[in-house]
Amino acid sequence: AIAFDDALLIRKKGDILQIQVMKKALKCAFPYTIPIFAGFWFLGMTYGIYMNVSGFSFWYPLLMSLTIFGGSLEFVAVSMLLAPYAPVQCFLMALMIQARHLFYGIAMLDKFKGLGWKKPYLIYGMCDETFSINCSAEIPEGIDRGWFYFFVTLLNQFYWVASATLGGVLGSFIH
Repeated sequence: AIAFDDALLIRKKGDILQIQVMKKALKCAFPYTIPIFAGFWFLGMTYGIYMNVSGFSFWYPLLMSLTIFGGSLEFVAVSMLLAPYAPVQCFLMALMIQARHLFYGIAMLDKFKGLGWKKPYLIYGMCDETFSINCSAEIPEGIDRGWFYFFVTLLNQFYWVASATLGGVLGSFIH
């Protein structure tokens, strides 16, 4: 029974240390994302309003901002959704608009090495703004780089999704 209690205590201490590491990374990452918040707040709400006045419910900007997470493509997708069905043209347009992300990914391969389960999300959530922060930020000593990258990505995506959804809701009051 003592060995089991010791194992639980060690695990609890490990969990507490991990939470402290995460909090430090979040506290360090947040100031880097404040300018992105200001831009995304305006653009995301504009996108949400545009979707709504184009005839779409607030669910569309919510779901599209969660899944596409590429502002340029999301704005263009409105007209693609309203146009006659043309899957090849839509695919080619999406590829041309978002192709720059291939080069972002190549540039970040070394920085994302060894980040385990965070790596797929960091790749998915890499928009222009997140790339510029994660590529250029000088992470202070004592801050876990994986958690720093994760929180920059998560905060930026949260700003976009929340503002696009809010714009979609507010757009219904414009009619």
